Order: sequence, then C-alpha cells, then structure tokens
Amino acid sequence: MKFLSNLSVNTRAWQLLAFTALGLELSALYFQYVMGLAPCIMCIYQRAAIWGIFIAGIVGSLGNKNIFLRLLAFSLWGLSAIWGLLIAIEHVEIQSATLSFLYSCEFVPNFPSWAPLHEWLPALFEATGDCGDINWQFFGYTMPQMMIVVYSGFSLVLAVTLIARLIDKRKL
Repeated sequence: MKFLSNLSVNTRAWQLLAFTALGLELSALYFQYVMGLAPCIMCIYQRAAIWGIFIAGIVGSLGNKNIFLRLLAFSLWGLSAIWGLLIAIEHVEIQSATLSFLYSCEFVPNFPSWAPLHEWLPALFEATGDCGDINWQFFGYTMPQMMIVVYSGFSLVLAVTLIARLIDKRKL
C-alpha cells in the first residue's frame, strides 16, 4: 500500500497519466484526420474529458509535493474521468437503441460561453459526425464502448490511488 500511496507524490506517475491522455488525444486525431472518421458531439465531449485528464497529469507532475495542487489534480482527474465515462455510456446507449436513426445529436458543442473550445480550436473540438453512426470497430467493440473501458480504467486507478493514500496516512 505504501508504494501505491507514494505514487501521488511521484512526478513520473503524474507524467505517465498526462502521457497516456496525450496518446489518446493523438489517437483521436489520427482517427479523425488520417482515417477520416468524423467526430460527433459526444466524441468531442469525450475528447474534452481526456484533455481534462491530461491537464490533471500536468498539474500533478508540477505540483505533486503541494497538497493544494495535488488535490486540484485529483479533483480534475476524477471529474474528467467520471464525466467522460457518463458521456461514453450515453453514447453507447444512443448507438445501441433500436431506433437509433431517430436520435440526433447537436453539431455545435455546448461549451461554457467563457470557454468556447469549438471556436478557439475547431481542429480539435468541432463536431462533424453523427452520434448514431458506427464507423469503426475493434474486436466487435465500437469507439464509445472502448472509451467506457478507458474511462473506467482512469477511474479505477484514481480510486485505488486515493484509497491507498488514505489507508497509508490514517494507518487503517
């Protein structure tokens, strides 16, 4: 447990989190610009959640010795992982609905007015696809199903790290 507890104050562990998220973002851009898979609004929201995890990794790697920055990084990691998981689950429900052709999703992301990411970085956050389309599968699993696995993994690692930290510091 001590090893797991110490990961939260290890710069390399936070860098690994950021590197993993960056790898997922680069993969998304490969799917979009090389393979020609147009991202839908749900994909864009999931992409934003991955960027949140990336930023959490950067904050954690720079401020892992500072309790406030570490808590900020943990909070951002948790919010992003859980939000991304919920969006991925909803996306799977849209795609697997019996009458999925009746579902339509917006084309303009609903980002806050103080952070219109789709206007600032349209190459990353502009939605051009349809949520109900299944254009890619890996071993029979769609992209949002794979993202459920990814976000579940991020959430699980966060939970294990936090539990180990609490047990180690409280001597439970």
